[in-house]
Amino acid sequence: MPLERARVGARVLGSHIDALGWKGCLERIALWAARGESRAVVQCNVHSVVTARRDPGFAAAVRAADLAVPDGWPVAWRLRSLGFADQERIGGPDLMWRCCALAARSGQPVYLYGSDAPTLERLRARLREAFPRLRLAGWCAPPFRALTAAEDAQVVEAIEHSGARIVFVALGCPKQEAWMAEHRGRIHAVMLGVGAAFGFHAGVARRAPRWMRAHGLEWLHRLLAEPRRLWRRYLVTNTLFIAYLAGEWLRAGRQ
Repeated sequence: MPLERARVGARVLGSHIDALGWKGCLERIALWAARGESRAVVQCNVHSVVTARRDPGFAAAVRAADLAVPDGWPVAWRLRSLGFADQERIGGPDLMWRCCALAARSGQPVYLYGSDAPTLERLRARLREAFPRLRLAGWCAPPFRALTAAEDAQVVEAIEHSGARIVFVALGCPKQEAWMAEHRGRIHAVMLGVGAAFGFHAGVARRAPRWMRAHGLEWLHRLLAEPRRLWRRYLVTNTLFIAYLAGEWLRAGRQ
């Protein structure tokens, strides 16, 4: 097995974000999965780093992750400004899809955790069509409430018994990051927080056009699709992101 590389990156609003490209990211996940290691991978966008700045509990969950990748162009652009000129955006839906392709080639089983039963049913059909060799070890749509200790133990047992090497976790931010931090060391697989990826790949939610994703406008597409649910989130977090960055630039200028 190749030696694992040390983490390289920079702090974005106080959260360490790993600076690596698609190749390095997938190689690291493949290595951990092949070893059956308990690992957590978090996707960090504007909402994530702003939430971590304001919420110590969420910040701790991000720190506990083994990999924190830039899931938003503003975060990737910030890494570029901090010396990582070639930093790519590593989006959750794209990472899930590429990991499925990787798992199909290597024969590593995957597990789906999150969303709801109808979405999981459509997602399984889509994955089987796209990746005939992909081994779906299992799936679970948990209730929209906190699990009891007994229920959580059953979930852990089911995932462990399934033999999954990659677990896609789609509970939404910040719930999925907290879940992965709580289960690191208990679930011996690479846990990836993928946010809305289940809905996108199942076809129950429309993803932004490629040109909007390429120009950092995916948030605008989601806002226009769900204005009542998301307007406050994007108004507050986007404004705070700009304000916090401006504060960092001003402090740097005084030094």
